[in-house]
Amino acid sequence: MDEILNLQRQHWDDTFSRKFDFFGNGPSEPAQIAAEMFKQEGKSKILELGCGQGRDTFFFAANGFQVNTLDYSESAIQAITEKAQAVGLSQSIIARQHDIRNPLPFEAESFDACYSHMLYCMALTTLELEFLCNEVRRVLRPGGLNIYTVRHTKDPHFGTGIHRGEDMYEVGGFIVHFFSREKVEHLAKGYELISVDEFEEASLPRKLFRVTLRKI
Repeated sequence: MDEILNLQRQHWDDTFSRKFDFFGNGPSEPAQIAAEMFKQEGKSKILELGCGQGRDTFFFAANGFQVNTLDYSESAIQAITEKAQAVGLSQSIIARQHDIRNPLPFEAESFDACYSHMLYCMALTTLELEFLCNEVRRVLRPGGLNIYTVRHTKDPHFGTGIHRGEDMYEVGGFIVHFFSREKVEHLAKGYELISVDEFEEASLPRKLFRVTLRKI
């Protein structure tokens, strides 16, 4: 099973190398909502996990946030770094390759907020997600926000394709971990669970939760 999950990195690298706008060019709706909340609360230093090709990264940077962004796809990080230099945002964006199953490469209480769009529903086991949530909590300052999105168990793809353990299914070469409300609540330990909002995105359509947590 570990070997199957590990192969996802190469699959994402290949996908990003072939298609430079795999998720589109404009910012996602969750990023726009998160940015408004960050502004209202005076959050300025943001950690983004699973930046992909950077559509939300550049949106945050263009709106005045200092963004440290991580992704395990080397090709994605290289593309973001080159684009940041080209558009004059290299002072606002620090991008690096990192596997979030390992400790986050930052000191404790380094960030005002953390944002991730569909990173939590990648090929990660519940144990790995527990570890990640604890790491995010570690690097957030007191009162810091953690906003993430995940596909949930009412999504049309849930239960289809190849079962890869727990609530993970491989569809079209991509492994997705589908979340129940119970899983959201389980992973919220050490946080205040502010809200769990349902929304839809893209074709099919994908059905997602937008989860907003505050570090206690």
